[in-house]
Amino acid sequence: MSKSEYHQADERRFLDERGSSATLAPNGLNPATIMEKAVRERIVDSYFYKEQCFGVNEADIVDRVVEHVDFVGGIYGTAQKPSPFLCLAFKLLQLAPGDDILHEYLAFGGERFKYLRALALFYVRLTRPARDVYLTLEPYLEDRRKLRRRAGTGALMLTFVDAFVDDLLTKDRVCSTSLWKMPRRDVLEDLDVLEPRVSPLGDIEDLLEDEDDDENNKNGDGAARDASADEWEEGRPIEPVGPREGSQEGESDPDRMEVDGGERQSNSRDRSRSRSQSRDRSSSRSP
Repeated sequence: MSKSEYHQADERRFLDERGSSATLAPNGLNPATIMEKAVRERIVDSYFYKEQCFGVNEADIVDRVVEHVDFVGGIYGTAQKPSPFLCLAFKLLQLAPGDDILHEYLAFGGERFKYLRALALFYVRLTRPARDVYLTLEPYLEDRRKLRRRAGTGALMLTFVDAFVDDLLTKDRVCSTSLWKMPRRDVLEDLDVLEPRVSPLGDIEDLLEDEDDDENNKNGDGAARDASADEWEEGRPIEPVGPREGSQEGESDPDRMEVDGGERQSNSRDRSRSRSQSRDRSSSRSP
């Protein structure tokens, strides 16, 4: 049996003092040194890596993710334990799957395989050149499926696939792993390496112009209301109340009828009060 048919029990042979005997990744990095040394040592010493990542191939990775991965994260907790997600990512660095296998990982849909997609996207960001990273990751900015994410303190939090992809494209460190410095997208567009990306929301400049127009309209309405209020505050004279325009003689004015009605009621009350007083005086004079 040839030497290549043996599977070494000690995974440290992938990490020797001279680096690695594996071929370089498509982006020119050594897959054995993409993760920091302290992280690599914790991974190969972990119980999960020794038990679940020994002797697996690219097809077994799918089963391991479905059975054991329920959150994304790196080193966490007081014991600085590596997550199963990070252990399987390191195993992918050792297996170095091709683009066809990664495409199959990404093609799996549904809630059951969302962590497999996250793992494949993380591996693409670590090993592929900038153009392939943008073209592969950007379509998944529309994936709204929920993910659980474990912080370094061990606390679990809610995130989404699109938020995880955005972190891979914009941040320098994800899942306890320093990401290689990737040129910005606008730089690649200026070099004609990438075509300009069209956002699902539309043209950003048009959206900004619409927002400016709405703000200007709101400011104009507020200024008009303030001007009308200032006119009343300045003491503009109030026109005297008189007969309404268009009313003819003999027509009753409701406002004046209301005033006259009030006067007649007050006069009648005064007359009734005087009559009651006269009756009281006459009764007091009678024997």
